[in-house]
Amino acid sequence: MSSFIFSFDDPAVQSYAFYSGVLALKTLGMSVLTAKVRHSKKVVANEEDAKLDKKAVIKFDDPDVERVRRAHLNDLENIPAFWLLGGLYLTTGPPASTAINLFRVYTAGRIVHTLVYAIKPLPQPARGIAYGIPFFIMVFMGVKVIIYYSKSL
Repeated sequence: MSSFIFSFDDPAVQSYAFYSGVLALKTLGMSVLTAKVRHSKKVVANEEDAKLDKKAVIKFDDPDVERVRRAHLNDLENIPAFWLLGGLYLTTGPPASTAINLFRVYTAGRIVHTLVYAIKPLPQPARGIAYGIPFFIMVFMGVKVIIYYSKSL
């Protein structure tokens, strides 16, 4: 097993940092999107929020709010795994072009997933494809990490 030096001069590492930042902002944006949908529908989840807007109602099952919340939860379940697996994948010294394209396609897939799930819902298989491609990218990276490091066990 060769020694890999993690360097921010490496285009793959720069790509990982860039797309990680995009994904972090995208995840944070889901909170804003949830608030926007709640505000537009006059739906709140807390009594103190209802006091701020007399027309608002406390409701826990609004379908539009819950759709955005589920998309946000999906990000919270998947994007941290990408950060972990992507970082570990970089330690295997992959070809820069492969790593960059994996990070790029993963990020695009997560953005498309949000678009077809929370912003403009489309019928299946749109959401399944937008979820599946990034998922299999993570599986690919995870398998590469396991194979790479199993040689030293």
